[in-house]
Amino acid sequence: MGWPDYRASVEIAAKGYSFSTIIMAAMRKADTDNLEILTKAWPEIEKELRLRYKAPGGFLTEREVERFDEP
Repeated sequence: MGWPDYRASVEIAAKGYSFSTIIMAAMRKADTDNLEILTKAWPEIEKELRLRYKAPGGFLTEREVERFDEP
């Protein structure tokens, strides 16, 4: 890590992403060892990531699809 990582973390934090969003993104980028560590710490986030990854468009329910399509 270094200054570029620090600056990126400032930008990510400023965008107001939820903690769960940041962990899910970390899981997407993680190597095998780090994914295992993250999964042990946040198994519910890993489960949702896995389910949404396999679901068309990442939607798990019809209601989510409907809400996405609302103006």
